[in-house]
Order: sequence, then structure tokens, then C-alpha cells
Amino acid sequence: MNHAARQEKKDSVFTEQETGDLISQFDRESNVRRFSGIPGRLIKGLLLFFAAYVFWVTLIANLPEQVRRSFFLGILVFCGFLLYPARRSGTRRENHIPWYDFGLAVLGAAAFLYYAVNFQSITARAVRLQPMDIAAGAVGIVILAELCRRVVGVPILVVAGGFAAYAFISGYSLRRIIHQLFYTTDGIIGTPIGVCSTFIVLFIFLASFLEKSGIAGFFIDLANSVAGFASGGPAKVAVIASALEGMYSGSSVANTVGSGSVTIPVMKKTGYKPEFAAAVEAAASTGGQIMPPIMGAAAFLMAELTGIPYPVIALSATLPAALYFTGIFLMIHFEAKKLGLKGLPPEAIPRFGKLFIKSYLFLPVVVLVALMSLGFTPAYAACFAILAAFLVSFFRGDTRFSPAGLVEALATGSRNTIGVAMACAIAGIVVGVVALTGIGQTLISQLAAIVNMPFFAMTGTSLFAALFITMIACLILGMGIPTTANYVIMATITAPMVIRAGTAAGVSVPVLAAHMFVFYFGIVADITPPVALAAYAGAAIAKANPIKTGVNATRLAITAFIIPYIFVFSPAMLLIDTGPFKVAQIALTSCVGMFGLAAGIEGYMLKKLSLPWRFAAIAGGLLLINPGLVSDLAGLALVAAVTAAQVFKRAA
Repeated sequence: MNHAARQEKKDSVFTEQETGDLISQFDRESNVRRFSGIPGRLIKGLLLFFAAYVFWVTLIANLPEQVRRSFFLGILVFCGFLLYPARRSGTRRENHIPWYDFGLAVLGAAAFLYYAVNFQSITARAVRLQPMDIAAGAVGIVILAELCRRVVGVPILVVAGGFAAYAFISGYSLRRIIHQLFYTTDGIIGTPIGVCSTFIVLFIFLASFLEKSGIAGFFIDLANSVAGFASGGPAKVAVIASALEGMYSGSSVANTVGSGSVTIPVMKKTGYKPEFAAAVEAAASTGGQIMPPIMGAAAFLMAELTGIPYPVIALSATLPAALYFTGIFLMIHFEAKKLGLKGLPPEAIPRFGKLFIKSYLFLPVVVLVALMSLGFTPAYAACFAILAAFLVSFFRGDTRFSPAGLVEALATGSRNTIGVAMACAIAGIVVGVVALTGIGQTLISQLAAIVNMPFFAMTGTSLFAALFITMIACLILGMGIPTTANYVIMATITAPMVIRAGTAAGVSVPVLAAHMFVFYFGIVADITPPVALAAYAGAAIAKANPIKTGVNATRLAITAFIIPYIFVFSPAMLLIDTGPFKVAQIALTSCVGMFGLAAGIEGYMLKKLSLPWRFAAIAGGLLLINPGLVSDLAGLALVAAVTAAQVFKRAA
């Protein structure tokens, strides 16, 4: 084999170890110690104990919320210090845990278990905490912060620390702050960790079971069968596969690396530039968090904070998610046409008939959607979906769960919960300080004063200004903070400001629209330069420039920066106060709008577009995406004119 062939093979094959290393490099939650032999079995036993606790409290036990959440955090803190080293280099030695990590694991777990065991007496004392209560609370908060640093990163601690410092500056005593943050449901064991321990954890287990069942490979094969033959087929395959995988994967980085290790090398072989190939995967994988029926973890928090049932939120997110992926798909199509790229050869495309035999792997998702539609809680629906994933695996020998596979699925689910739980717990500090000091109202008032400045008031752009400030804040915060914590913080502070600004401007902004706006921009931070973790992960696979990859990913995902503004001004896009005819109209005109917008951005439709025609296509696309009769007619006229000009140009 010559050098070129060897290099091509090297670029196109990613081993399981290489894939894991990439995920660990860009996703702190995956940077865990390695264990084997007896230590490995002990660690898995501990993770299985946590899994058993989760299913026990969900299906059988009836514990007070404070007790359930404290036990939940106590077990995870203990597991976390055994799994996550203080530095990345700590993963190099197998079966090695420093003595101080054992000490931190015991102390941290003891602090939360102390509260769980003494819950009634501590509650009866209220703010009159005893010295032991204060010590346990202080130790618990500090150790939780250290574990969060290891698992999630420093930026979220800076934000939480700033809020905690504000509480001290405002004159609150240490006793009062510890009581608020550690011993009430307005702090660390508040709503975020409550939702995590009730709903999110079960969906993480479901994702683990689906992944172990081989559904990711099935999705890639299915996407190849559907779109592999088309122009630039591998890139379209990446979009479809990532959208499907996003239904159960809550991490844009893990999604990018998981499917990208297969799709990115194939895209490069087809003729796409490395930066574009990596950007396609990053943009599509990031969009997985807005893809119903299983969206990112923040969607469950949205259900709790807004009081809107999760199935309603998932249904409302369907049309925007479809437009997001439609936009990426169309831009890929025009890029492929512009470069003259072909699809995969027929022998490389799986036959749909053969894939149909394995379609049973999709049954757990059907069970999940059906049960939630029938009124089951997300927690119970997830439990039945997990059971379905386990049972359907026995339909074929190559998907069957072995005892070792079952243990691995449960252990992986437990381990993946740690990062989300730490982010939720630290976000609870921000929520607790807001509730204690009233700083939320102060910040809302300050932001409202900015958006109500004379210039914005005179031009009627106060609501747009509020949305723009919220967008920038979400993107900046999202550079270092996970989507879940980003959403909690920004929803607490800026979502009420958006609603208030809408009222002042004479626009009724539904609560769901305001929260979905925050949710969207917290997610797209993963592909927005200069810190774009999903884009960086894709660039590492493609051996591409990460900044250029981030710019390309942002361009591909341009709809994610437009659609949130539209559903704030036109909530019908979220299926709010609308009917079937209006929904059909929005879907049709928006898709035509995406066609024009994608062609204008790519500079190609049937032939190359000159600059004036590009502007016309972009303007027409934007007008069509914005629901409204006048805007739809104007946009349709522009897109039709550009299309007609392209037809005549090609025929000439």
C-alpha cells in the first residue's frame, strides 16, 4: 500500500479509542479515569447502585423532595471524585485515585447525606442553624464547586461565585446564605436539580440504552439509504443522521464526534473542504438539542419553570427544528451543486428494504412519544421506553443486550448524569441568590431601562433591543457554561425582561416564546466563534482550522439566529393560538423562504448568483420566513423572480 493510500485510510478510520479521546478533549464530562479489573468492577458497582436508586425513587419510593435530591447529589458527588481527576493528566494512570480524592468524595457525600438524614430537625430550626449545620453546608458547597470545576469547568463557577459575593456584599450573614443555598429548595437542591433527578436522569439512561442497542449505526445507514445517492450525499447523510441521533443525545460535542467520526471523512472524500465538512456535522449535531421528541436537558427545566407540559413544549419546537435542519440541508445542496459534487456509489448505499428489518430499534422512541401523548409523566414514559429498548434488542443477535452490555448501559447512564447534575446544582446557587436578594428584579429593571431608552422608544424597537441584548448575553455565557445552566440563569433574568419589553411595546410575548428564545441561543453558542466546542470537535476530526469551521457552522445554522426572533413576534410558529391552516401556511412559506435564503447565502441556485440577485434571494427568504400575508407575498415575488432569472440563465 503506497503512502497516499495509507494516509487516506488513516484519515477515514477512527477507532473507538480515538473517538473517546476526541470526546474527552472537547467535552469535560467525558474526561474520566480509566479502571480495569477489580477496581473497574467496584466503580461499576457504585454506578449501578446509583442507577438502582434512581429507578427505586421513581417507581417505588415516596421520599420528601429535599431528602430525595440530597441523596441524589450525595451519591453523585461520591462517584464524581472517584471518576474525575483534578487535572486532565490524572486520566493517564489506570486504576489510580489519589488519597485526597477519596477524602473529598467522603466529605462531600457526608455533607449531603447529613441533610437528608437530619432533614426534619433542620427544617424545624429554619434559619436558626447549629454550628454543625453550618459546617456541613459550607463543606458541601465548597466540595460541590470543586467537582463542578473538574466536570463542567471554571466559567460557571465564576458566574455563581459572583452572585454569592453579591449576597455577602448585600449584608446577608454566612448563616443566612448557607441556609438559603444548601437547606432550601430555592438553592442547590432547588428546581434545576429537582428536574435533573426526576426527569433528565431517566432520559440520560434512555440515551445510553439506545446507543448500546446500535441505533446510532442504524440512523447513519438509514440516512445513507435516503440521501446517499444525491449530490453531495454524505453531507446530507450527516444532517439526517445527526437530527435523528439528536433525538436522544443531549450533547452537541458527543453527537458531533459520535456521528462525525463516520461522516466527516466521507464528506472530505466526496470533495467538501475540511472546514465545511466539519461545520456541517457541528451545525447538525448542535441542532440535535432542539429536535423533538427528546430535546436537550434544558427543555425539561423549561417545562418546570414555565409550568407548560413537556409534550406541549416538544410539539411547539417541531416546526422551528424542521426549519433549522431544512436550512442546513438546502445550503449543503447548493454547495454541492456549486462544486459539482456527486453522491455515493450505488454499492456504498445500504438497501432500504434490508434496513427496514432493523427498524424495530426505533420502537422505544415510539413508545416514549405515545405514552407522553397519553398523559404519562416524562419520567414514567422514559422508564417504559428504557424497558422497550432492552426488550427489542433481543429481536436480533447483533443487537441483543448481554449481561455485560446491560451493566455498561446503566453505568454509562450514571456517569453521564454527573456533568448535568453538577451544572444544575451550581445553577441553583444563582437561582438561590436571586430569590434571597431580589437581584433578579434589579437586573431586569436595569436592562429594561436600557431597552426603554428614548432612541428605542421613538423607533419602536424596544422589544428588538431586549431580544438582541438577551441573545448576546446567552452567546457570551454559552462560551463557558453548559446549555442547561445557561438556560436557567438567562431564563431567570432575561426572559421576564423580554416579556415586559413586549408589553411596553404593545406586543404580547407568550412565556413559552420568551423561554424558547433563551433556549435557542444558549444552544447555538456551541457553534459560535470564538469558543465553539462542537465546531472545535468537528475540526479535530476533519483536521481543519477550528475558527473557519466555527464561521462555516454559524453560516450553515443561520436560521437558528433568525427563527427565535420570528417566533417571539409571531408565536404561531410555536403553534400558539393557531390552527391547522395557519400552521400549513407557515410551514410552506417558511420552506420556500429557506430555499431563497440558502441560495442567496451560498451564491448558487441553478447557476451562480450575481451579488444583486443574492441580495434579492436573501431578502425574499427572510420575508417568507416571517409569517404574515404582506411579507409572504413580497417574499414570494422576490424568490420567484430570482428563480425565473436562474431558469432563463441556465436555458441560455
